[in-house]
Amino acid sequence: MISMRIVIAGAGEVGTHLAKMLSNEEQNIVLMDQDGKKLERASHHLEVLPIEGSPTLLSDLERAHVAGADLFVGVTPDEATNVMACMLAKRVGARHTIARINNPEYLESEYNILMEELGVDSMIYPEELAAREIGSIIEYPWARQYVTLFNGALALVGVKVRNGAPIVGQYLKDLKTLLPGDDGKYFHVVAIKRDFDTLIPRGNTRIEHNDLVFFTCDVDHIDLVRKLSGKKAPKIERVVIMGASPVALRTISKISEDIQVALIDIDKDKCLRLSQELPHNVEIYHGDGRDPEIVDEVNLEDSQVFIALTENSETNVLACLAAKRYNVYKTVAKEENIDYIPLAYRLDVGTLINKKLLAAGYIYRTLLGQDTGQVTCLSLVNNAEVIELVARRDSHIVGRRISDLKLPANMTFGGMMRNGRPCMIDGNTVFEPYDHVVIFYHDLTINTLKELF
Repeated sequence: MISMRIVIAGAGEVGTHLAKMLSNEEQNIVLMDQDGKKLERASHHLEVLPIEGSPTLLSDLERAHVAGADLFVGVTPDEATNVMACMLAKRVGARHTIARINNPEYLESEYNILMEELGVDSMIYPEELAAREIGSIIEYPWARQYVTLFNGALALVGVKVRNGAPIVGQYLKDLKTLLPGDDGKYFHVVAIKRDFDTLIPRGNTRIEHNDLVFFTCDVDHIDLVRKLSGKKAPKIERVVIMGASPVALRTISKISEDIQVALIDIDKDKCLRLSQELPHNVEIYHGDGRDPEIVDEVNLEDSQVFIALTENSETNVLACLAAKRYNVYKTVAKEENIDYIPLAYRLDVGTLINKKLLAAGYIYRTLLGQDTGQVTCLSLVNNAEVIELVARRDSHIVGRRISDLKLPANMTFGGMMRNGRPCMIDGNTVFEPYDHVVIFYHDLTINTLKELF
């Protein structure tokens, strides 16, 4: 893939993180914002061209060299600004535009068509992406991360394993001795997070206590992965959510009405309004989720999942640590400061949700092109992504045994879809044209992937 010119409007947390990731790919990045101080801070540690100006003024778009840009991304805090900026960028010659939105209704098909006609090719709603991830975690609470692949045919599961689990102390090459009697391959270990290190494991890698192990598997074998990881599967009957944020409200819409939900928020007026809007299985509590009286009132000790979704990341982490004292099986924290994620991981907070990483995955998909399926940036593993790619007829990997390929050390194949059927991959696998392949990689540029495919 040749170097692309990308213009990002909005030097907030999302925009600067995107700029960081994309500049690491040796792309030509222009970062726009009306706040010169934000641009100054960003340019100190990013390889970007800072442009102070408004993305809704044609003269400023001109200075930002939007004409002929491969990609224009509007990620300012204001939805209307992002939409208008994309419309103008398209008019002056940007090839593809993406707008961050705050209204979930815009995701509906009729809006998609209208937006595309106006010049907005794609829309990002990070809150929806976060809610989907949380919904998966509620369904599989024993996992630290659960990502569906190929429309649900395969899954990527991250599990924290401890002493006593059948796989702890085992070498990967010996795991087949723990499997049912036939010779089938049920899963693939694509990565291990050990303290601050990320390992792409080989056959002689041994799984240790406190490893975060990432598996890919056929969804029919999820329960096998759970048992080998030494995890129970509690029935989820009650979920407590702290913070009536947009992510929380989107999450509630994805929770079965058979599950009781307690929603805590410190804003009394918001609580009164939501009590009239939310489904019957949701109870609203006014107060601070860290207050022991509120904890008792929401019956936290009889709840299986606690989710902290306030706008303060430190509050979320501390609340999850407090919830663990009540023997809550699963805790989830929204952590927007990427630098804090390793620390939160060391504190054993539970699952961490980061909207910036989720948005970055969407952008990566656009950069990789039309043969790309889902892209997921893993919050628990620095600079790691899981991506779906299609092997073209002229791909470097087609017709060759995997064991004969000279692959980068920091990538591995997790599985594939062939003729609509999920398959695991081993060293003897020979890729065929149009195989849909899932790849785990970290600290690797997308240019390297494109060269393979």
